[in-house]
Amino acid sequence: MDHVSEASQHVATPILVVEDDRALGAFLVLALQRETRYHALLVPNGFQALACVKTLVPHLFILDDQLLDMTGIELYDHFHTQKGLQHIPSLFLSANVPMKEIEQRQAYHLTKPFGLDEFLQMVQTIVGD
Repeated sequence: MDHVSEASQHVATPILVVEDDRALGAFLVLALQRETRYHALLVPNGFQALACVKTLVPHLFILDDQLLDMTGIELYDHFHTQKGLQHIPSLFLSANVPMKEIEQRQAYHLTKPFGLDEFLQMVQTIVGD
């Protein structure tokens, strides 16, 4: 994993952030770890995310839709065909949100650019606890 906060390692409920813009990804992880009770992990591409979920079952997937190696939709589909990951919610982040595909998958989305409060509120709405 690229970013793991030592202060939040005791929290057992991870969120997996898949974002190839390292600055944005690091910001999202920091915001999640400071403003929520969740442990957040950042990976920069779909292949690393697929490797990560072999040993980790996250509470939420936060997916950039325009990754370098695959789309967020493709990654979502990979995740949701794996045993134990089928019911994990996903939040797509994209400047060009593929609404039809996201709605078909009953996923959530935020259009870039978005505000920090909007992002944190969306995460809270999704995880609901």
